Amino acid sequence: MERELPTINIEGTDFIVDVTKLELREKSDQKNIIPFEDMRDVGDGYTFEYSLKDKNLASLFDRESRTVKISEFVILDPIGMANKYNHPLDGIKYKSDFDLMVNQQAYDLRVNKGVLPTVDIDGHTFYVDIRMDMLRPKDDFLSKGIVFNEIDHYFSEEKNTYLIPYDPKKHEFRELDYDNLVNVPKDLIAVEFPFQKELDPIGWNRNGGWDLKEDLKHIGLKSHFQAKTVPWKETFVHHIIKDNLEKIKQKSVKEKEPQKNKDEKANMKTDPKKGKGRKM
Repeated sequence: MERELPTINIEGTDFIVDVTKLELREKSDQKNIIPFEDMRDVGDGYTFEYSLKDKNLASLFDRESRTVKISEFVILDPIGMANKYNHPLDGIKYKSDFDLMVNQQAYDLRVNKGVLPTVDIDGHTFYVDIRMDMLRPKDDFLSKGIVFNEIDHYFSEEKNTYLIPYDPKKHEFRELDYDNLVNVPKDLIAVEFPFQKELDPIGWNRNGGWDLKEDLKHIGLKSHFQAKTVPWKETFVHHIIKDNLEKIKQKSVKEKEPQKNKDEKANMKTDPKKGKGRKM
């Protein structure tokens, strides 16, 4: 039998605590959800703006709102957290949400041992070096690497990833000549990898002067990533090539038009009846 999930009362309304989905659901209206991603981590719990009128997350213009603070999930549902993170229940009371939700081995490597996260791009290892603002290739000192500042325009907010043209021989980013691109680049591939804050949230926090644990429960922490190779036909390059070929075609047609007009005028002189009247 499924166990009955615990509830928490927020300003007179009961919400179900679901640690599996990391959300609060109104007991009498389970479409009304307060997700963990919209809560602010304050160390010993979480806060969010709550609408007293709508009984959900308040909008910026909601005057009938109140800042609500809830306890950590290990307090709200210790059984659920023990089950989700495969931790003995008798020891859960000594653990915080941070202990369970964040990879402690990865945290130790990054903070205490100073080991940078890595990304595998087409078989080559890159260090995520936030301080130098780049993905720095391992064992290739001739490579320019991948500088984050140079690939800003390749970032997708929707997917929170970069999708860039990459030279697998030189192990570096290479910009394309989009105005003259009429064929798929044969010496380059398209690779996709997460935004730098996700690649190294601790380095991101340190560089920005924030607490090293900021957002780690929301983002997670990994020591290694695998970049995805994306076929060119699935990228925007495919559309650019199509547009460029169409422009070339239109230009060719326009260049032929003057000659066609000259030929027509010549025919009018030799055959004055040609072109006159309506054709059936």
